[in-house]
Amino acid sequence: MSDETENTNVDAAAGTENTEVQIAILGQYIKDLSFENPTPAQTLQKLSQEKPSMDINVNLNARGVGEDVYEVDLKITATAKAGEDTAFVSELVYSGLFAAKNLPENTLQPFLMIEAPRQLFPFARRIISDVTRDGGFPPLMLEPIDFAALYQQQIQQAQAQQAAENDVIVN
Repeated sequence: MSDETENTNVDAAAGTENTEVQIAILGQYIKDLSFENPTPAQTLQKLSQEKPSMDINVNLNARGVGEDVYEVDLKITATAKAGEDTAFVSELVYSGLFAAKNLPENTLQPFLMIEAPRQLFPFARRIISDVTRDGGFPPLMLEPIDFAALYQQQIQQAQAQQAAENDVIVN
C-alpha cells in the first residue's frame, strides 16, 4: 500500500495529472413525489370488475451542478384509469448526483442519459411500487427500461427534426 502512495506522490511531484476516468455516485434522493387518488370509493369498486389501463411516461434531465458533478433527474409518471375515471396518478422525480472526472466529452452525454438513469431506476421502481401499494392499489411493478434505446430514439428524433428544419430553410 505504501508503494501506491509513493507512486502517486512521485506523479504529483513530477507535475503530471491523473487522467484516469473516475465515476462515482455522490448521492441519490427523491426530489418530488406525489400520489393522487381522486375518487377512491368509485375507483376501487370499478377495479374489482375491470382491469385498469396504464399510461407510463419516463423523462430524463441532466445538468452540471459543479466541476465534474452532474445531477440526473429520472421522472416517472404513472396514470391508471378505470374506464374514463382516473384511478390514480403517481409522479416521481428521483435524482442522483454523479461525479464524472476525465470522462471524454463524446461519452459524457451517453453516460448521463443511459448509465446514470440505469443506476437510479431500481430505486425509483421500488418507490413507485410502494406508493401505489400504500395508496390502496396493487403494487405497480415497472418493467425494466432500455435507456440506451431511448437515447438512440431521442438522437434520431433530433436529427429528423433538424433535417426537417433545414428543408424548410432551403425551400
